[in-house]
Amino acid sequence: MAIVTPERRRAEPPPPTPPQYEPPRQRREVPWGLITLGILVIAIFGGVSWVRGVIPDFHNPFAETTVDRSGPAVLKSIQDLNEYHAATGNFQQIVDLRKSSALPDSILGERTLFVAVGSVDAIVDFTEVGRGAVQVSDDRRSATITLPRPRLSDAQVDVGKSYVYDRDKGLFNQIGSLFGSTTDDQRQLYTLAQQRIHAAAQNGAGLVPRAEDNTRKMLQSLLRALGFTSVAVNFQP
Repeated sequence: MAIVTPERRRAEPPPPTPPQYEPPRQRREVPWGLITLGILVIAIFGGVSWVRGVIPDFHNPFAETTVDRSGPAVLKSIQDLNEYHAATGNFQQIVDLRKSSALPDSILGERTLFVAVGSVDAIVDFTEVGRGAVQVSDDRRSATITLPRPRLSDAQVDVGKSYVYDRDKGLFNQIGSLFGSTTDDQRQLYTLAQQRIHAAAQNGAGLVPRAEDNTRKMLQSLLRALGFTSVAVNFQP
């Protein structure tokens, strides 16, 4: 049996260090999924653009179009006009229409603000000119004309320029609007607007004096072109 001394044990070389394990390097994979998705998107948009280039009328098949199939207007009659529209007044009327009940307005009530734009004409009716209304001097240099006083026409509300500015409805009124028609309400708004505009034309608008002045100038210019030097135009009271 051999005896190993401490000096001999220290003299032996140390055992070799085992090699360290290195994990294999991972290869970076190419994102083929993203590349494929990008190619598909480009192909779709490119295909749509190509189709639109080949077929210019390609559009949304669900889009609505409006086609006017109305026939031509039918002439019913022709009427000679013997009226001279000597002046026109243009008006704007705000109609504040309110419908209320014993219940609160938030439950049963309605308020509408309607902006109406309309006009009224001052008309001289020449069909009412009788015999003796025109007096001419012997030398045909002077003339005196007596005409009926201008009258005001009915107010005409411009549908294209008139509109509902604001409308507040109660709960029950809103429910009723789902099943009813608003034609009667619109008719009432236009009727009130016509009445208010006609009243405004009668009260201080100055349409009748302007119509008299315009008619007088028109007839004087016409008769002076025919050789009359003095033309007087009077209106019946």
